[in-house]
Amino acid sequence: MAEPSRPLSDKQIKSLNSKPVAVAIKWMSRGQTWLFKKTNGRFGDKFLRGSEVGILTTKGRKSGEPRDVPLLFLQEDQRIVLVASQGGRDTHPMWYLNIKTHATVSFQTKRETLSLVAREADDAEREHYWPKLDAMYPDYANYRSYTSRKIPIIICDPA
Repeated sequence: MAEPSRPLSDKQIKSLNSKPVAVAIKWMSRGQTWLFKKTNGRFGDKFLRGSEVGILTTKGRKSGEPRDVPLLFLQEDQRIVLVASQGGRDTHPMWYLNIKTHATVSFQTKRETLSLVAREADDAEREHYWPKLDAMYPDYANYRSYTSRKIPIIICDPA
């Protein structure tokens, strides 16, 4: 298992929560989503350390329009487990806020597109999934240290 990167300084954490970083994340996500969808997952399907990426489609909580976002995921049969970490930023990602309003989502991997219903993990599920998620992507441990918010784990089961 790869080790997490070094923790950030207070100055770096402040920078992580800045508007320019939010804009960079937004545009990098759009680029990766475009590449993934354009190539049906042949490209844009990996993140740091080779972690697998899929595309979550939510319904915008205000617009009602489909919203796509590339995310790391843990798949167990037809269940997809997601982390609303946003790299350890102090605010929840928009996709998480969309799910809180509209729980019906779809998730596209390289192999399939699943119709799912999303919900937040309870405390027992969080205890069960954090070790698996940390093993999949060790930086999650650092992300949790960067923020005081309780980073949500989202469980998506077949609709």
